[in-house]
Amino acid sequence: MAGTIQQLSESVVIRSLKRFRDRYFPNSGRGVKDDMKPATDTEEEEPQPGFLDSLPVDLQFLIMTLLSPAVICRLGATSRYWRAMVRDPLLWRYFLLRDMPYWPSIDHVTMPQLELLDVPLVNEDENLDDRKEGEDKGMESKFDYMSEYLKGCPSCRQQWLPSRPAYELVTSFLQSLVPSSEPRYAMFGPGMEHLDVSLVTRLMYAPDVLPVSGTPHRQINGVGSGISYMFNNQHKFNILTLYSTNRAERERARVEQQSISNKLFTCEGADDSGYPIYSPAPQVQQVCQVVDGFIYVANAEPGKGGGMSEVAQIRAVLSSAGGSTSRPLLVLSCVSREEPEAVMTTSQQNSPYRNRARCRTPCVDMAKRLGLPQLANPWMVQDTVAESLSGILEGISWLLRCSGVKL
Repeated sequence: MAGTIQQLSESVVIRSLKRFRDRYFPNSGRGVKDDMKPATDTEEEEPQPGFLDSLPVDLQFLIMTLLSPAVICRLGATSRYWRAMVRDPLLWRYFLLRDMPYWPSIDHVTMPQLELLDVPLVNEDENLDDRKEGEDKGMESKFDYMSEYLKGCPSCRQQWLPSRPAYELVTSFLQSLVPSSEPRYAMFGPGMEHLDVSLVTRLMYAPDVLPVSGTPHRQINGVGSGISYMFNNQHKFNILTLYSTNRAERERARVEQQSISNKLFTCEGADDSGYPIYSPAPQVQQVCQVVDGFIYVANAEPGKGGGMSEVAQIRAVLSSAGGSTSRPLLVLSCVSREEPEAVMTTSQQNSPYRNRARCRTPCVDMAKRLGLPQLANPWMVQDTVAESLSGILEGISWLLRCSGVKL
């Protein structure tokens, strides 16, 4: 079924590109003119199409599917024809639907507008350029799928980040000489307790990833200080883990596949929209008021979502932070282990983002499931594997930057 839908989407895009080329560039698909035919003045002035321009549209589309987004943009800068072709909205909508489930991270700045994907752009037998001039002039900005893709694509985010000026390097070096306070983060969520591999235990015994710099004896409002880690061998930060109950009850519930009562929150009913209303325990509220940010470990394995209770608990924790909307929220979309590469399909191997089998909830879907786009706090969702700790450094790096740490 998935293959049929993908093939249908490709055919729709190809038809759209064909109609566009036939309407605005009728001579672009023709071969080189016959040398024996006398050429008029008009024909002499027209540039001869290149080899790539003369290819059938379906081959041009196949070539574009094998290119990275940055290369496609550079291709659009080569000529007026390719500039128009690579900006086709159906093309980028296809790319967005194809690659978005495989993006390893997303945040509050790069989250695509998912409502654009729910609205039908055009009929399969119609193109945006088929409309009459002056009709629906606001549609271009509303359906700018190219901008949505380039904004959310992780490789584009890294490639087009502004370079740091030279004076910032000197400033960062001087700031590193000044001792700074150790950022503290509260970590909670079902992914800490329900996975077969404990993320917290792996963090404690992974010196090659995040060395443990100490377990201080001081207390955070009577709750405990957690464990201090060292990022890049120079930046210390503290993680305080908030478990829903004691270890014996967690192990029994995990083995028996049963739910346990969460002692971190108290349910106080439901609001008008049906969401449960949670009140954090007094010690949890004290922690939320003194930490610099939050880490929510979500269970990204298929069928393991917590529903509306997850959304309500995240909102309860953020609201307990003294009303501050500047404290960041890092969501580790966590699975126990990597999927074996042997189960990868051919289509997954060809895509630049399908470097491994993805038997997990995509980051964009996780952000939507947890209601993150509606939050005022900065947030990020990062794919994480508990066994290998893959993705943990990227998430911690973002979290430290949001806390003002100069990396």
